[in-house]
Amino acid sequence: MLAHNCPRYILFGILACLACGLSQPGWAMTTARDIRIGIHKDKTRVVLDLSGEVRYQISALADPYRIVIDLPDIKWDVPAATVRRKGGIIAGLRYGQYQSGNARVVLDLISPGLAKESFTIPPSANHGHRIVIDIRPTTRLAFIRTLQASPIRARDQAQPVMATKPKRDPAQKPLVVIDPGHGGVDPGAIGVSGIFEKRVTLAMAHQIRKAILALGRQRVKFTRYRDTFISLRRRVAIARAIGADLFLSVHADSITDRSIRGGGVYTLSEKASDKESAALAAKENRADLIAGLNLKVHDDEVASILIELTQRETMNYAAQFAASLLPELRQLIHMRRKPHRFAGFVVLKAPDVPSVLIELGYLSNRRDEKMLNNPKSQAAMAAGIARAVNNYFTAQKQ
Repeated sequence: MLAHNCPRYILFGILACLACGLSQPGWAMTTARDIRIGIHKDKTRVVLDLSGEVRYQISALADPYRIVIDLPDIKWDVPAATVRRKGGIIAGLRYGQYQSGNARVVLDLISPGLAKESFTIPPSANHGHRIVIDIRPTTRLAFIRTLQASPIRARDQAQPVMATKPKRDPAQKPLVVIDPGHGGVDPGAIGVSGIFEKRVTLAMAHQIRKAILALGRQRVKFTRYRDTFISLRRRVAIARAIGADLFLSVHADSITDRSIRGGGVYTLSEKASDKESAALAAKENRADLIAGLNLKVHDDEVASILIELTQRETMNYAAQFAASLLPELRQLIHMRRKPHRFAGFVVLKAPDVPSVLIELGYLSNRRDEKMLNNPKSQAAMAAGIARAVNNYFTAQKQ
Protein backbone atom coordinates (compact mmCIF):
# COMPACT_ATOMS: atom_id res chain seq x y z
CA MET A 1 0.00 0.00 0.00
CA LEU A 2 1.13 3.53 -0.80
CA ALA A 3 0.40 4.75 2.69
CA HIS A 4 2.90 2.23 4.06
CA ASN A 5 5.69 3.70 1.94
CA CYS A 6 5.21 7.34 2.89
CA PRO A 7 5.05 9.43 6.06
CA ARG A 8 1.52 10.29 7.20
CA TYR A 9 2.20 13.89 8.17
CA ILE A 10 3.99 16.19 5.76
CA LEU A 11 4.59 19.91 5.59
CA PHE A 12 4.87 20.49 1.92
CA GLY A 13 6.54 22.96 -0.37
CA ILE A 14 7.92 22.51 -3.79
CA LEU A 15 8.64 18.83 -4.29
CA ALA A 16 7.23 17.76 -0.94
CA CYS A 17 6.95 14.19 -2.10
CA LEU A 18 4.23 12.01 -0.71
CA ALA A 19 5.29 9.00 -2.76
CA CYS A 20 8.36 7.56 -4.34
CA GLY A 21 7.95 8.90 -7.88
CA LEU A 22 5.05 9.03 -10.33
CA SER A 23 5.89 6.34 -12.85
CA GLN A 24 3.97 3.10 -12.69
CA PRO A 25 5.38 0.73 -15.30
CA GLY A 26 3.11 -2.11 -16.22
CA TRP A 27 0.02 -0.64 -14.53
CA ALA A 28 -3.22 -0.10 -16.45
CA MET A 29 -4.27 3.54 -16.73
CA THR A 30 -6.26 4.69 -13.72
CA THR A 31 -9.48 6.71 -14.09
CA ALA A 32 -10.29 9.74 -11.94
CA ARG A 33 -14.01 9.55 -11.18
CA ASP A 34 -14.55 12.47 -8.84
CA ILE A 35 -12.88 15.32 -6.96
CA ARG A 36 -14.58 16.57 -3.81
CA ILE A 37 -13.98 19.51 -1.47
CA GLY A 38 -15.08 19.21 2.15
CA ILE A 39 -15.14 22.13 4.59
CA HIS A 40 -14.30 21.46 8.23
CA LYS A 41 -13.78 23.76 11.21
CA ASP A 42 -9.98 23.72 11.12
CA LYS A 43 -9.21 22.41 7.63
CA THR A 44 -10.34 22.00 4.03
CA ARG A 45 -10.32 18.43 2.76
CA VAL A 46 -9.75 17.44 -0.89
CA VAL A 47 -10.63 13.90 -1.95
CA LEU A 48 -9.68 12.31 -5.29
CA ASP A 49 -11.77 9.24 -6.13
CA LEU A 50 -9.84 6.89 -8.44
CA SER A 51 -10.36 3.50 -10.07
CA GLY A 52 -6.94 2.33 -8.90
CA GLU A 53 -4.11 3.15 -6.51
CA VAL A 54 -1.56 5.66 -7.78
CA ARG A 55 1.54 7.40 -6.54
CA TYR A 56 1.47 11.16 -6.27
CA GLN A 57 3.42 14.26 -5.29
CA ILE A 58 2.26 17.45 -3.65
CA SER A 59 4.00 20.81 -3.99
CA ALA A 60 3.22 24.46 -3.31
CA LEU A 61 3.74 27.72 -5.17
CA ALA A 62 3.46 31.25 -3.84
CA ASP A 63 2.23 34.55 -5.24
CA PRO A 64 -0.47 33.51 -5.69
CA TYR A 65 -0.73 30.66 -3.20
CA ARG A 66 -1.30 27.33 -4.94
CA ILE A 67 -1.21 23.65 -4.13
CA VAL A 68 -0.21 21.29 -6.93
CA ILE A 69 -0.96 17.55 -6.93
CA ASP A 70 1.01 15.63 -9.56
CA LEU A 71 -0.19 12.21 -10.69
CA PRO A 72 0.84 9.73 -13.37
CA ASP A 73 -1.10 9.58 -16.64
CA ILE A 74 -4.73 9.04 -15.73
CA LYS A 75 -8.03 9.18 -17.58
CA TRP A 76 -10.32 11.98 -16.46
CA ASP A 77 -13.95 10.90 -16.15
CA VAL A 78 -14.95 13.55 -13.65
CA PRO A 79 -18.41 15.13 -14.18
CA ALA A 80 -17.18 18.69 -14.76
CA ALA A 81 -20.57 20.34 -14.31
CA THR A 82 -21.01 18.91 -10.80
CA VAL A 83 -17.49 19.42 -9.42
CA ARG A 84 -17.33 21.91 -6.56
CA ARG A 85 -14.50 24.26 -7.50
CA LYS A 86 -14.19 26.36 -4.34
CA GLY A 87 -14.80 26.17 -0.62
CA GLY A 88 -12.98 26.74 2.64
CA ILE A 89 -9.43 27.88 1.93
CA ILE A 90 -9.72 26.84 -1.74
CA ALA A 91 -10.60 29.61 -4.20
CA GLY A 92 -10.42 27.50 -7.36
CA LEU A 93 -9.77 23.97 -8.63
CA ARG A 94 -8.49 22.72 -12.01
CA TYR A 95 -7.39 19.32 -13.28
CA GLY A 96 -6.15 17.64 -16.45
CA GLN A 97 -3.09 16.54 -18.40
CA TYR A 98 -0.01 18.60 -17.61
CA GLN A 99 2.67 16.97 -19.75
CA SER A 100 3.52 13.53 -21.12
CA GLY A 101 3.20 10.98 -18.31
CA ASN A 102 1.96 13.58 -15.82
CA ALA A 103 -1.56 14.65 -14.84
CA ARG A 104 -2.11 17.51 -12.44
CA VAL A 105 -4.61 19.02 -10.02
CA VAL A 106 -4.10 22.70 -9.14
CA LEU A 107 -5.76 24.30 -6.11
CA ASP A 108 -5.82 28.09 -5.78
CA LEU A 109 -5.76 29.19 -2.14
CA ILE A 110 -7.40 32.24 -0.63
CA SER A 111 -4.53 32.49 1.88
CA PRO A 112 -1.41 30.47 2.82
CA GLY A 113 -2.13 26.82 3.56
CA LEU A 114 -0.15 23.65 4.21
CA ALA A 115 -1.08 20.03 3.57
CA LYS A 116 -0.23 18.69 7.00
CA GLU A 117 -1.88 15.34 6.45
CA SER A 118 -2.32 13.10 3.45
CA PHE A 119 -3.38 9.48 3.22
CA THR A 120 -5.07 6.93 1.00
CA ILE A 121 -8.26 4.96 1.63
CA PRO A 122 -8.89 1.57 -0.01
CA PRO A 123 -12.03 0.94 -2.10
CA SER A 124 -15.45 0.55 -0.50
CA ALA A 125 -18.89 -0.33 -1.77
CA ASN A 126 -19.58 3.26 -2.85
CA HIS A 127 -16.11 4.60 -3.65
CA GLY A 128 -12.90 3.59 -5.38
CA HIS A 129 -9.38 4.24 -4.17
CA ARG A 130 -9.20 7.65 -2.56
CA ILE A 131 -6.43 10.16 -1.98
CA VAL A 132 -7.26 12.47 0.92
CA ILE A 133 -5.41 15.74 1.50
CA ASP A 134 -6.14 18.03 4.44
CA ILE A 135 -5.14 21.67 4.02
CA ARG A 136 -4.84 23.86 7.08
CA PRO A 137 -4.34 27.65 7.22
CA THR A 138 -0.85 28.88 8.09
CA THR A 139 1.19 32.08 8.05
CA ARG A 140 2.95 33.44 4.99
CA LEU A 141 6.29 33.02 6.78
CA ALA A 142 5.68 29.31 7.40
CA PHE A 143 4.50 28.84 3.84
CA ILE A 144 7.55 30.58 2.34
CA ARG A 145 9.90 28.56 4.54
CA THR A 146 8.57 25.33 3.04
CA LEU A 147 9.27 26.72 -0.44
CA GLN A 148 12.82 27.72 0.43
CA ALA A 149 13.56 24.20 1.62
CA SER A 150 13.16 22.70 -1.84
CA PRO A 151 14.64 23.41 -5.30
CA ILE A 152 12.64 24.52 -8.31
CA ARG A 153 11.52 21.64 -10.49
CA ALA A 154 13.35 21.57 -13.80
CA ARG A 155 10.17 20.69 -15.68
CA ASP A 156 8.54 23.89 -14.42
CA GLN A 157 11.17 26.13 -15.95
CA ALA A 158 10.05 27.65 -19.22
CA GLN A 159 11.91 26.67 -22.35
CA PRO A 160 13.46 29.76 -23.94
CA VAL A 161 12.30 30.93 -27.32
CA MET A 162 14.77 30.16 -30.13
CA ALA A 163 17.09 32.94 -31.26
CA THR A 164 16.14 32.40 -34.91
CA LYS A 165 13.68 30.30 -36.85
CA PRO A 166 14.69 28.14 -39.85
CA LYS A 167 14.20 29.61 -43.32
CA ARG A 168 11.57 28.01 -45.52
CA ASP A 169 12.53 26.45 -48.83
CA PRO A 170 10.87 28.69 -51.49
CA ALA A 171 9.53 25.52 -53.12
CA GLN A 172 7.59 24.64 -49.97
CA LYS A 173 4.08 25.84 -49.26
CA PRO A 174 3.76 28.38 -46.43
CA LEU A 175 3.27 26.83 -42.99
CA VAL A 176 0.34 27.88 -40.79
CA VAL A 177 0.65 26.90 -37.12
CA ILE A 178 -2.67 26.68 -35.31
CA ASP A 179 -2.55 27.06 -31.55
CA PRO A 180 -5.63 25.61 -29.79
CA GLY A 181 -5.82 27.73 -26.65
CA HIS A 182 -5.42 26.22 -23.18
CA GLY A 183 -5.42 22.43 -22.66
CA GLY A 184 -4.82 19.77 -20.05
CA VAL A 185 -4.87 21.13 -16.53
CA ASP A 186 -5.77 24.58 -17.92
CA PRO A 187 -9.42 24.35 -19.08
CA GLY A 188 -9.70 27.96 -20.15
CA ALA A 189 -13.16 29.51 -20.00
CA ILE A 190 -16.04 27.35 -18.77
CA GLY A 191 -19.31 27.72 -20.67
CA VAL A 192 -22.80 28.14 -19.26
CA SER A 193 -23.45 24.44 -19.90
CA GLY A 194 -20.10 23.40 -18.38
CA ILE A 195 -18.17 22.93 -21.64
CA PHE A 196 -14.44 23.73 -21.45
CA GLU A 197 -12.80 26.24 -23.78
CA LYS A 198 -9.88 23.84 -24.31
CA ARG A 199 -12.20 21.35 -26.03
CA VAL A 200 -13.83 24.00 -28.23
CA THR A 201 -10.48 25.37 -29.37
CA LEU A 202 -9.10 21.93 -30.26
CA ALA A 203 -12.24 21.07 -32.23
CA MET A 204 -12.01 24.43 -34.05
CA ALA A 205 -8.33 23.86 -34.80
CA HIS A 206 -9.14 20.59 -36.56
CA GLN A 207 -11.88 22.30 -38.56
CA ILE A 208 -9.53 25.12 -39.59
CA ARG A 209 -6.85 22.62 -40.58
CA LYS A 210 -9.33 20.70 -42.72
CA ALA A 211 -10.51 23.90 -44.44
CA ILE A 212 -6.97 25.18 -45.14
CA LEU A 213 -5.79 21.83 -46.51
CA ALA A 214 -8.89 21.63 -48.73
CA LEU A 215 -7.69 24.77 -50.53
CA GLY A 216 -4.32 23.07 -51.02
CA ARG A 217 -2.08 26.12 -50.83
CA GLN A 218 -0.64 25.99 -47.28
CA ARG A 219 0.65 23.40 -44.83
CA VAL A 220 -0.75 23.17 -41.30
CA LYS A 221 0.63 22.06 -37.94
CA PHE A 222 -0.62 22.42 -34.36
CA THR A 223 1.04 23.41 -31.10
CA ARG A 224 -0.99 20.68 -29.40
CA TYR A 225 -2.88 17.76 -30.91
CA ARG A 226 -4.58 16.48 -27.77
CA ASP A 227 -5.80 17.57 -24.37
CA THR A 228 -2.46 18.43 -22.80
CA PHE A 229 -0.91 21.51 -21.25
CA ILE A 230 1.62 23.53 -23.30
CA SER A 231 3.14 26.63 -21.73
CA LEU A 232 2.74 29.95 -23.54
CA ARG A 233 6.46 30.28 -24.25
CA ARG A 234 6.61 26.71 -25.46
CA ARG A 235 3.81 27.45 -27.95
CA VAL A 236 5.86 30.31 -29.35
CA ALA A 237 8.98 28.12 -29.41
CA ILE A 238 7.15 25.34 -31.27
CA ALA A 239 5.94 27.72 -33.96
CA ARG A 240 9.41 29.15 -34.50
CA ALA A 241 11.18 25.80 -34.37
CA ILE A 242 9.10 24.39 -37.22
CA GLY A 243 9.36 27.56 -39.31
CA ALA A 244 5.84 28.96 -39.06
CA ASP A 245 4.87 31.63 -41.58
CA LEU A 246 1.65 32.49 -39.73
CA PHE A 247 0.52 31.71 -36.16
CA LEU A 248 -3.18 31.53 -35.25
CA SER A 249 -4.06 31.19 -31.56
CA VAL A 250 -7.72 30.14 -31.25
CA HIS A 251 -9.77 31.05 -28.17
CA ALA A 252 -13.26 31.60 -26.76
CA ASP A 253 -13.82 33.99 -23.86
CA SER A 254 -16.15 34.19 -20.89
CA ILE A 255 -17.37 37.13 -18.83
CA THR A 256 -19.68 37.75 -15.88
CA ASP A 257 -22.22 39.62 -18.03
CA ARG A 258 -23.81 36.77 -20.00
CA SER A 259 -25.50 39.14 -22.45
CA ILE A 260 -22.16 40.05 -24.03
CA ARG A 261 -21.31 38.07 -27.14
CA GLY A 262 -19.28 38.27 -30.34
CA GLY A 263 -15.87 37.58 -31.79
CA GLY A 264 -12.71 39.64 -32.04
CA VAL A 265 -9.18 39.55 -33.44
CA TYR A 266 -6.14 40.59 -31.40
CA THR A 267 -2.59 41.43 -32.43
CA LEU A 268 0.45 42.29 -30.34
CA SER A 269 1.13 45.74 -28.97
CA GLU A 270 3.12 47.20 -26.10
CA LYS A 271 0.08 49.27 -25.15
CA ALA A 272 -3.41 47.80 -25.12
CA SER A 273 -6.00 49.45 -27.35
CA ASP A 274 -8.50 49.56 -24.46
CA LYS A 275 -9.02 48.41 -20.88
CA GLU A 276 -11.01 45.36 -21.95
CA SER A 277 -8.17 44.14 -24.20
CA ALA A 278 -5.63 44.73 -21.45
CA ALA A 279 -7.74 42.68 -19.04
CA LEU A 280 -8.11 39.86 -21.57
CA ALA A 281 -4.36 39.77 -22.21
CA ALA A 282 -3.67 39.70 -18.48
CA LYS A 283 -6.06 36.78 -18.08
CA GLU A 284 -4.62 34.81 -21.01
CA ASN A 285 -1.06 35.49 -19.85
CA ARG A 286 -1.88 33.80 -16.54
CA ALA A 287 -2.40 30.43 -18.29
CA ASP A 288 0.99 29.11 -17.17
CA LEU A 289 0.32 30.16 -13.60
CA ILE A 290 -3.12 28.51 -13.75
CA ALA A 291 -1.49 25.22 -14.74
CA GLY A 292 0.77 25.31 -11.68
CA LEU A 293 3.90 26.43 -13.52
CA ASN A 294 6.58 28.12 -11.45
CA LEU A 295 7.12 31.54 -13.02
CA LYS A 296 9.83 32.78 -10.65
CA VAL A 297 12.54 31.91 -13.19
CA HIS A 298 11.12 34.30 -15.78
CA ASP A 299 9.18 36.99 -13.93
CA ASP A 300 10.66 39.62 -16.23
CA GLU A 301 8.85 38.07 -19.19
CA VAL A 302 5.58 37.84 -17.33
CA ALA A 303 5.71 41.39 -16.03
CA SER A 304 5.78 43.02 -19.45
CA ILE A 305 5.95 42.34 -23.16
CA LEU A 306 8.89 44.25 -24.60
CA ILE A 307 8.64 44.68 -28.34
CA GLU A 308 11.99 44.70 -30.14
CA LEU A 309 12.50 46.75 -33.27
CA THR A 310 12.81 43.53 -35.25
CA GLN A 311 9.19 42.78 -34.40
CA ARG A 312 7.77 45.89 -36.02
CA GLU A 313 7.58 44.38 -39.50
CA THR A 314 6.15 41.16 -38.09
CA MET A 315 3.46 43.13 -36.26
CA ASN A 316 2.55 44.91 -39.50
CA TYR A 317 2.09 41.56 -41.25
CA ALA A 318 -0.10 40.38 -38.39
CA ALA A 319 -2.24 43.49 -38.77
CA GLN A 320 -2.53 42.77 -42.51
CA PHE A 321 -3.81 39.28 -41.80
CA ALA A 322 -6.26 40.64 -39.22
CA ALA A 323 -7.58 43.02 -41.90
CA SER A 324 -8.04 40.05 -44.23
CA LEU A 325 -9.77 37.98 -41.55
CA LEU A 326 -12.33 40.47 -40.25
CA PRO A 327 -14.52 40.65 -43.41
CA GLU A 328 -14.71 36.86 -43.48
CA LEU A 329 -15.73 36.57 -39.83
CA ARG A 330 -18.28 39.38 -40.09
CA GLN A 331 -20.22 37.31 -42.62
CA LEU A 332 -20.39 34.35 -40.25
CA ILE A 333 -20.56 35.46 -36.62
CA HIS A 334 -21.55 38.42 -34.51
CA MET A 335 -18.47 40.60 -33.97
CA ARG A 336 -17.70 42.94 -31.11
CA ARG A 337 -17.59 46.68 -31.57
CA LYS A 338 -14.05 47.53 -32.73
CA PRO A 339 -13.29 43.86 -33.49
CA HIS A 340 -9.55 44.39 -34.16
CA ARG A 341 -7.85 45.19 -30.88
CA PHE A 342 -4.30 45.19 -29.49
CA ALA A 343 -2.66 44.02 -26.28
CA GLY A 344 0.45 42.38 -24.85
CA PHE A 345 -0.35 38.68 -25.28
CA VAL A 346 2.65 36.48 -24.43
CA VAL A 347 1.63 33.89 -27.01
CA LEU A 348 1.88 36.48 -29.81
CA LYS A 349 5.41 37.68 -29.06
CA ALA A 350 7.40 35.70 -31.66
CA PRO A 351 9.60 38.37 -33.30
CA ASP A 352 9.59 36.75 -36.74
CA VAL A 353 6.19 35.03 -37.04
CA PRO A 354 3.08 37.13 -37.77
CA SER A 355 0.75 36.10 -34.94
CA VAL A 356 -2.94 36.66 -34.31
CA LEU A 357 -5.22 35.64 -31.44
CA ILE A 358 -8.78 34.89 -32.55
CA GLU A 359 -11.58 35.09 -29.99
CA LEU A 360 -14.54 33.37 -31.67
CA GLY A 361 -17.16 34.27 -29.08
CA TYR A 362 -18.19 34.04 -25.44
CA LEU A 363 -18.88 30.69 -23.82
CA SER A 364 -20.64 32.64 -21.07
CA ASN A 365 -23.33 33.60 -23.63
CA ARG A 366 -25.78 30.82 -24.52
CA ARG A 367 -26.08 31.79 -28.20
CA ASP A 368 -22.32 31.97 -28.68
CA GLU A 369 -21.74 28.75 -26.73
CA LYS A 370 -24.30 26.89 -28.85
CA MET A 371 -22.66 28.16 -32.04
CA LEU A 372 -19.12 27.36 -30.89
CA ASN A 373 -20.11 23.83 -29.92
CA ASN A 374 -21.92 23.13 -33.21
CA PRO A 375 -19.81 21.26 -35.83
CA LYS A 376 -21.63 22.97 -38.74
CA SER A 377 -20.97 26.42 -37.30
CA GLN A 378 -17.37 25.44 -36.59
CA ALA A 379 -16.91 24.32 -40.20
CA ALA A 380 -18.38 27.58 -41.54
CA MET A 381 -16.08 29.70 -39.35
CA ALA A 382 -13.12 27.53 -40.31
CA ALA A 383 -13.86 28.00 -44.01
CA GLY A 384 -13.86 31.77 -43.53
CA ILE A 385 -10.55 31.67 -41.66
CA ALA A 386 -9.07 29.47 -44.41
CA ARG A 387 -10.13 31.98 -47.07
CA ALA A 388 -8.51 34.78 -45.07
CA VAL A 389 -5.29 32.74 -44.76
CA ASN A 390 -5.27 32.15 -48.51
CA ASN A 391 -5.94 35.81 -49.28
CA TYR A 392 -3.15 36.87 -46.94
CA PHE A 393 -0.49 34.69 -48.57
CA THR A 394 -1.72 35.59 -52.06
CA ALA A 395 -1.24 39.28 -51.20
CA GLN A 396 2.30 38.57 -49.94
CA LYS A 397 3.29 37.33 -53.40
CA GLN A 398 2.17 40.52 -55.14
